[in-house]
Amino acid sequence: MAEKQCRAVKFVPKARIEIFKNYTTIQIKMPKEKVEVLVEGGKATAAPPLGPALGPMGVNIGQVVSDINKKTSSFQGMQVPVKIFIDKETKQYEIIIGTPPASGLIKKEANLEKGSGKAKHEMVADILIEQVIKIAKMKETATLGKSLKEKVKEVIGTCQSMGILVEGKHAKETLRDVEAGLFDEEIRLEKIELTAEELAKLEEEKKKLAEELAKRKAEFEKIAKELIAQMAGKARGEIKAKLVQAGIPDDMIKELLPVEAAAAAGAAPGAAPAAEAKKEAPKKEEKKK
Repeated sequence: MAEKQCRAVKFVPKARIEIFKNYTTIQIKMPKEKVEVLVEGGKATAAPPLGPALGPMGVNIGQVVSDINKKTSSFQGMQVPVKIFIDKETKQYEIIIGTPPASGLIKKEANLEKGSGKAKHEMVADILIEQVIKIAKMKETATLGKSLKEKVKEVIGTCQSMGILVEGKHAKETLRDVEAGLFDEEIRLEKIELTAEELAKLEEEKKKLAEELAKRKAEFEKIAKELIAQMAGKARGEIKAKLVQAGIPDDMIKELLPVEAAAAAGAAPGAAPAAEAKKEAPKKEEKKK
């Protein structure tokens, strides 16, 4: 009988025993819970949304918050995506820190609250290639480029959409320089440090750009007000066309020539506003029907 039992055990294929073992292991292993939140770098708290999400997990919330703040301290002032994987049985957890958008990292490096609203015409700051490399490395797993050079080009492209100069030039020009190999050595060495003198120079450049923007805005405003005064009584559309032709920015046109003001300005000659009112009247009648 013992011999038969031994033979029976020997008869079971080894592969089936291994499969069965693996199968039972998978079945009894409990999946981890996942919590995803967006926190301010270095300033996470147990308040919502983090605290209530962690409460049912039975982990030490204070410790988790502390660990998150340590891991996100380099992203102060930015919103950082955080994933927490928790084993509810052992109460062990793993924290995965994402990186803020490239635009957020660029604003931090340039010491800006926001980018330019008119990136094609108005530059608001200047950053150096070392800062671009630093951002590219921070976004290493979140960019499409395979090499660091390609990732650097992606970051410069984002600078272009934000009205930020790179190495004192428009981003398009700097991209050509990168493609031509002008910064290959810095990229190869992964140079990211700046001297105090370089940082001070960037701040001076930013102040200079702000002064130029203010001066240009004052010039545009002066031209716009003169044109509006010269064309008083004319149709708003005609005045607006003249302002656009003079290169006055759209937001300034809206500010200096609101619809109500245009109607009031044209009330004396009586032609334009009356015509616009007549155009609106049929629309109102159609709505009534």
